[in-house]
Amino acid sequence: MRKGFVAGNWKMNLDRKAALALCATLREQRGAAQRGQGLRVAVVPPFVYLSEVVQALAGSAILVGAQDVCERVSGAFTGEVSAGMLKDVGARFALVGHSERRHVYSESDELANQKLRRLLEADLEAILCVGETLEERREKRTETVVARQLTRALAGVTRAELARITLAYEPVWAIGTGQNATPEQASQVHQYLRGVLSGLYDEGAAESLCIQYGGSVTANNAASILVAPDVDGGPGRRCILEERDLPPDHRRGSALAVRWKRSLLRLRTLRRGVVTLVVSYQARPCSAARRAASAVSLSRS
Repeated sequence: MRKGFVAGNWKMNLDRKAALALCATLREQRGAAQRGQGLRVAVVPPFVYLSEVVQALAGSAILVGAQDVCERVSGAFTGEVSAGMLKDVGARFALVGHSERRHVYSESDELANQKLRRLLEADLEAILCVGETLEERREKRTETVVARQLTRALAGVTRAELARITLAYEPVWAIGTGQNATPEQASQVHQYLRGVLSGLYDEGAAESLCIQYGGSVTANNAASILVAPDVDGGPGRRCILEERDLPPDHRRGSALAVRWKRSLLRLRTLRRGVVTLVVSYQARPCSAARRAASAVSLSRS
């Protein structure tokens, strides 16, 4: 069974004091309610705080990852951070292909693939992000876009290496806008992505890969998503929490920890082990979607 995965991307937020205060709260709140549920918890701080956050969470089960990684191994690349450097300071994974890297900094699918390869070569994990813009959704190109992003990013990735990859579907139009995909919309894309994976590898590989959802899912709307028929289909929901869930006063140090303590990490569970915190969509098996996707010739170039 796939493990649940809650990952908090801090983006370019928090100062050192607030970051360490949040770490202390996370350690405190990751209690017995989570243990035994097969849930992985991670934080993704800015580069400058990585080492201190790793130290602050040492001995806990909370993973620490980076928000980006350089596609080069080493060299004269001012401002960049290599996979080896991330591993050296204790990071366990990095985000790849985040929508802000794609659309703000014009990073390509090919660059996402190079970054993914560097992480895997360094024996690190990766959260690979895919998702369509509002224009692409309106033009009914969602499946075309996410299939292209996924296929090109996974070029050269072996079936065995998939065990170190988490996939995150993040519709660009739902990030930071207050909008979120309906359970039906998200389920359809997740089903399609599993179909693409089945075509690229096999059904077993597609079933074993964790797929997160990252589009304005918060502690406030998680409960309504959980009751949707296409979402409440089994235990261990996968989820990714974004910077949008940080309280407005995120620079106030201890106030941040208090707010998060109340609203973020109450890791209580509902029936069948579903986390109440935030939720992504674990698509139910969809043989038709998989057959359709498998029948498509997907280029890895």
